[in-house]
Amino acid sequence: MRIDIAAVGRLKKGPEASLVADYLERFARTGRSLGLPAVSMTEVDDRRAGTMAAEAELLTRAIPAGAAIVMMDERGDQPTSPEFAARLAGWRDGARDVCFVIGGADGLDPALRAQADWQISLGRMVWPHLLVRVMLAEQLYRAATILAGSPYHRV
Repeated sequence: MRIDIAAVGRLKKGPEASLVADYLERFARTGRSLGLPAVSMTEVDDRRAGTMAAEAELLTRAIPAGAAIVMMDERGDQPTSPEFAARLAGWRDGARDVCFVIGGADGLDPALRAQADWQISLGRMVWPHLLVRVMLAEQLYRAATILAGSPYHRV
């Protein structure tokens, strides 16, 4: 199994980058014993793209062949953290790669969204794409702690 995040834009040094790095490091530590690999991040340059269609082309190249494609989109399902953890465990148990896709400021091109195996939303509000990375990284870590039976996730 392989886990990737393909995202438009580059995280610069700052609080968002620090949080993403921290949560992904925690995920790697916790997930190792659960058979979950460290997360790889591919950033596509939004300045070179210019349009959602151009961003979609760059993102498509970043998605590994055969991976389950999970689009982070405001119109998607709103799973609970345990449901998200169960889906992650299912991909792990089926030895299926997964790629989480985060669009740019204007969202994801409809043609790219149509390729998704799953579209998920982090709530009914719209979030800046840089914060979506932080929130996704935290949810990945939370999922690993749920699967490990850790008290991090409290109901």
